[in-house]
Amino acid sequence: MAQLEVAAEGESAAPIEPRFKVMADPNANLATACPGSPKHVFVVFTPTGKRGWVQSGTTILEAARALGVDLDSVCGGRAICGRCQVAFSVGEHPKFQITAHEGTLSPLSSSEQRYAQRRGLIAGRRLGCSATLLDNSVIDVPPESQVHRQVIRKPPEPRDIVVDPVTQLHYVTVRKPDMREPLGDFRRLCQDLRAQSPNCGISDEVTCDLSVLQQLQKTLRADDWKVTVALRNGNRVIGVWPGFGQKAYGLAVDIGSTTMAADLCDLESGEVLASAGTMNPQIRFGEDLMSRVSYIMTNPGSDAAMTKAVRDAVNFLATETTRDIGARPDEIVELVLVGNPIMHHLFLGIDPTELGSAPFATTIDASVNLSAAELDLYLHPGAQVYALPCIAGHVGADTAAMILSESPHRQDGMMLLIDVGTNAEIVLGNRERLVACSSPTGPAFEGAQISAGQRAAPGAIERVRIDPETLEPCFKVIGSELWSDNASFEPAIASSGITGICGTGIIEVLAEMYLTGILSADGVISDRMAARSERVFKDGRTYSYRLTDGVTVTQKDVREVQLAKAALHAGFQLLMDQMGIEFVDRVILAGAFGSHIDTKYAMVLGMVPDCNLTNVWSVGNAAGTGARIALLNGPARREIERVVLDVEKIETAMEPRFQEHFVDAMAFPHKNSPYARLRAVVSLPAQREGPPGDLAGKRRRRRR
Repeated sequence: MAQLEVAAEGESAAPIEPRFKVMADPNANLATACPGSPKHVFVVFTPTGKRGWVQSGTTILEAARALGVDLDSVCGGRAICGRCQVAFSVGEHPKFQITAHEGTLSPLSSSEQRYAQRRGLIAGRRLGCSATLLDNSVIDVPPESQVHRQVIRKPPEPRDIVVDPVTQLHYVTVRKPDMREPLGDFRRLCQDLRAQSPNCGISDEVTCDLSVLQQLQKTLRADDWKVTVALRNGNRVIGVWPGFGQKAYGLAVDIGSTTMAADLCDLESGEVLASAGTMNPQIRFGEDLMSRVSYIMTNPGSDAAMTKAVRDAVNFLATETTRDIGARPDEIVELVLVGNPIMHHLFLGIDPTELGSAPFATTIDASVNLSAAELDLYLHPGAQVYALPCIAGHVGADTAAMILSESPHRQDGMMLLIDVGTNAEIVLGNRERLVACSSPTGPAFEGAQISAGQRAAPGAIERVRIDPETLEPCFKVIGSELWSDNASFEPAIASSGITGICGTGIIEVLAEMYLTGILSADGVISDRMAARSERVFKDGRTYSYRLTDGVTVTQKDVREVQLAKAALHAGFQLLMDQMGIEFVDRVILAGAFGSHIDTKYAMVLGMVPDCNLTNVWSVGNAAGTGARIALLNGPARREIERVVLDVEKIETAMEPRFQEHFVDAMAFPHKNSPYARLRAVVSLPAQREGPPGDLAGKRRRRRR
């Protein structure tokens, strides 16, 4: 039987004993498989049924990655996050001809024991990053450990777009062949196309794809020489269908480092027909961008696996969106792609290693036009893919799309755009000048590195209020519109329970803790508040706040958010320095996470500069909107290609004032800025001293 050998983590491409052997036939069982070396064991993952031979002593997580199994992990295999929990049962598995026994997996490791004591380990569960395979096994990946369960939808924002796509449909009646005029079918098609569409700017030299020629004669004769032609840029025929009524679909795709979103559009009307989202499958190689680059550096050739994973996800989105309207992926004739430079490069099959260190050089910063077939996308044979231009290292096509969506280059006032995520992209300017940067905020805003943090999912706390007198909390969880003080709250969340706290909940609980005095301006949970409420309690050498059973805000949680928001603040402050301004006229929060942030609480923490609150708002997935504009309007592509050439990139890592701004921004809302506009509408505690001096050293150590 044919077998595919996959190099293991840390191994070279040299011809050595393979650590993984992945079965080419997923329906094969142990009895029909090659027995392999005694050093190898057979593992089956359910519910996917993926299976293969792996070397004895391989961790479950390593085996899952080699076999393409959907198993989550964000801590780099350090037994911290607990997201790689799998189920293992002793007994017979006749379907797979496997008998599992107590010695099939390694004994409970010390790291698993520590995790069980700290967070709790469900009976029968093991941590995939710690448990190793010693004998033939059947491993079940529960829904909560599957990356694709955590889908975040990015619904399209309503937007008036002038519909003028690069690919347009034309209905043509073609002259039949004539012995007295021996012209080829394609030449007559082009002549009649120009004659019947005189004002459409059709070129005198029209070409076509080979796939069109191969089916042209049958297509022309199928409906009495009446056809619908898909013409790209007025000079290339990419599709011909018999009769009238054929639809041309386009797909706008935003490849985020955590989530991916797609909007299926009718290229004639501009209507969004369907939308779909999925987790970026590359997350199994690392939660943030730099961890994925590091994985590629330490595992040569793994960039190809990441490329395949993201392309498969795009094919999945194409299938999901077309299925929703009763169409097929091969009816999509145009795809527009946006993403940060690392996602952009990996999708195109370009090694992003150079983006992992200074000077953060991109392979290409111009827009890219390629056929979908070149990128292994199962769309229409003539479908084209357009990727918006990148601006610079870590400021990519998603930022260009955000600019296209919100148009700061057309404004008189000073506009600040912030796409909040694991790596925040920031743009500041107006019609006179635009500057941009990226800032390493980390994953704290999305729940990672927070003791009870999680991504947004049913059961996660997303809204918090704290009574200033009693310090008692009131909160909402995803999946219910009720607050916790409602008598119907508990029955309403019975199916999910309270599973943790997501990014918006983290921001709100910290802001409320600051406003009620539980948290000082320098980010210290007050010991004095312990006398007022049992919610504040001594937790080792520091104090914590108990939001609810199982969800506690610790001093370390506060520090993680301080580090993230200080990096964000330092980023936009550098841009304001560059512009020579002290205030901005308007602040736009973009991104799926940014669209759910309460702008008041974001300002209380100092995540945005002091501004009139009425001029701070969220716009949802601006990058996705920009991709949709480029999909539906050809001139918009040329516009953004011109604009990005004039955007000035500020490299935060090279700016000497970044550290100074960072330290000042550790305080809530800021050490030095009075936030007078915010104080006019929100009762903030009295200004206090800034953060302890050792925090600067902590940040320097963190960056190293």
